[in-house]
Amino acid sequence: MAPKIFLTGVTGFIGGAAFAKIYEKHPDYEYNLFVRSEARAKAVSEKYPDVKFVYGDLNSTDVIEKAAAEADIVIHTAESADTVSAAEAIAKGLTAGHTADRPGYWIHLSGTGILTWYDFDNKRFGEGPLPEQKYNDINDIDRLLTLPDSAIHRDVDKIVQGANSDSVKTIIVAPPTIYGTGGGPVNKRSIQVPNLAHASLQLGYAPVIGAGKTEWDNVNINDLADLFSRFVDATQDPSKRSNPEIFGRHAYYFVRGGQHVWADIAAWIAEEARRQGYEPDLKTKSVPLEEVSKLGLVSAESWGANSKGEAERAKKYLGWEPKGVSLKETIAEVVELEAKKLGLTAK
Repeated sequence: MAPKIFLTGVTGFIGGAAFAKIYEKHPDYEYNLFVRSEARAKAVSEKYPDVKFVYGDLNSTDVIEKAAAEADIVIHTAESADTVSAAEAIAKGLTAGHTADRPGYWIHLSGTGILTWYDFDNKRFGEGPLPEQKYNDINDIDRLLTLPDSAIHRDVDKIVQGANSDSVKTIIVAPPTIYGTGGGPVNKRSIQVPNLAHASLQLGYAPVIGAGKTEWDNVNINDLADLFSRFVDATQDPSKRSNPEIFGRHAYYFVRGGQHVWADIAAWIAEEARRQGYEPDLKTKSVPLEEVSKLGLVSAESWGANSKGEAERAKKYLGWEPKGVSLKETIAEVVELEAKKLGLTAK
C-alpha cells in the first residue's frame, strides 16, 4: 500500500520544491496537502490533479492533528520553524495515530538561523565567526540538542525532539541560506539574497552590516529538495528507518553546498546592478544593524550574524551530495528579477 504523506507549505518556496521532487519520484504515493484556501489549492491542482487537500491555517490545530494522525509521513514546512501551535498539533496527532509496530515519520523544517543566537545574545553584529560558533551535525550533536532557549526556532525544535518515541520517528533539517529558482507550483523565490538585492536597489547602496565579516553557509534549492526526497525514501527502507542516526533525537541535519561572507554577496549585487545598468553608481556601504532592521524585510537582520553548520549527516547516512550551480552564478538573475519587481529600467 502506498504511503500517505501529509505536507504543509506546498505553495511555499521550500515546501513546494520538496513536494515537486518527491512527487516526481513517487507519483503513486497518496498526498494530502495543507493549504489556506480553495484558491491556493487550485494553483496546485492545475499541475497535480490527483492530490488531495486539507484546508485551514496554522492555528487550525484540530485539522492538523487529525491529518497527522492519519498520515504515514508528515512533512512540515509551512512557517514550521516558529509556529508552536502547529508543531504541538502534529506531535499530538502522530502520537495518537501510530504505534511502535506502525510508527509515523515527521520530517520537520527548521533553519540554521538557530545558530545566530550567540551574536544576537551578545549584540555582536558584523564580526566574523568565533571557533565555538561552528557546529558539525554529527560531532556536535549534543551541543545542537542543548542550544539555549533564547535561540530562534529553539522552542519548536524542542517540541519535535520531545515527540520522539517508538511510535514517532523525527527528522529536523536546518538549511542555511537557500538560493536558486524553486521547482514548486507557486512560490519560486527565496528570501535572504533576493531581499538584499531588493534593499540595495531601493536604497541606492548595498548594505553591509558593521565590519561585513559575517559568514553563512548556503544551498541550492534543488539540492535541498533532493534531500527531502531522500528522507521520504528512508522511511520506506528497513535498513534506514530503524537507524537512530537517521531518525530520532540525533537526526538533526544541516545541508550545505557552499559558504559565503555577506559582504561578498552585497558586493556581487552592487556589481550586477551597475553592469545591468539599473544603478550605475551603486556600491556597498557599511551600516549598523538598526538600519537594515528598519527595512522590515524578512531575514534582513541575518545578514549581520554568523551561522556556520557543517553538514556531514546527510552525506554519511543518505548519500546526499550538492550538485547545483553556485550562489554567485545566480546573482545576475536575482538582480534582474528584483529590479523588474521595483519597476526599474536600465539607465
